Amino acid sequence: MSTDNNLQHFAEDMPLSKTALDLSSNGQGFGLIIVDEVNGFATVGAGNLAPQVPNEQVSVMVSETNRLAHSFTQQAMPVLAFLDTHDFGKQEPPYSLHCERGTGEEDLVSELKWLEKEPQATLVRKDCINGFIGAFQQDGSNAVIDWVKDNNVANVLVVGICTDICVMDFVLTLLSARNHGMLPSLKEVVVYDKGCSTYDLPRNVVEKIGLLPSASHPQDVTHYMGLYFMASRGAQLVESVQV
Repeated sequence: MSTDNNLQHFAEDMPLSKTALDLSSNGQGFGLIIVDEVNGFATVGAGNLAPQVPNEQVSVMVSETNRLAHSFTQQAMPVLAFLDTHDFGKQEPPYSLHCERGTGEEDLVSELKWLEKEPQATLVRKDCINGFIGAFQQDGSNAVIDWVKDNNVANVLVVGICTDICVMDFVLTLLSARNHGMLPSLKEVVVYDKGCSTYDLPRNVVEKIGLLPSASHPQDVTHYMGLYFMASRGAQLVESVQV
């Protein structure tokens, strides 16, 4: 069965409910969270886990994230950006070496580089897939919990890469932390479809380069699966955002 047929099958049997989010009249209480839009994941040819050729889903994600980040900061709405960052030579199973400190892979893509000097933006480097876990500091505090409290964040809008890996792990844990009472002010976790992307490794390519068939990762299907599982755990999905 082709990827298109698989996706159609999923859409029929497991439909996603997506709405429009309009913050143009009142975005008070909203914060934007950007997951891992760094060179090592989103800049063509930048590393082992970066796209090797231009990819429309990734390009749209970066463009939409840049648009939203500018709108949020211009209206003094808080932004938090995760940057996947690993000590040199330290591999994160099951993935090959990536986003090593000092290589440039761990830095924001060029379109978002301006966030490094933006007062409304908080940058959090993480050394694991799950950003909420990676946000724990040596003193036991958590950068995400602190950011939510310090900025009176009631709702978060999440974008980033990869939909079914780092984005999904973070969103699911954030929902659990909220339900457990760790973030008493947090109400809704919203995920923007076009603001997320994942990598493309179809089975025919997997077989060509000699990997096990289980390494197959068709982009459209895995993106859909990530959205489905986040929604099934309580995240709200949106197909458009106005700020």
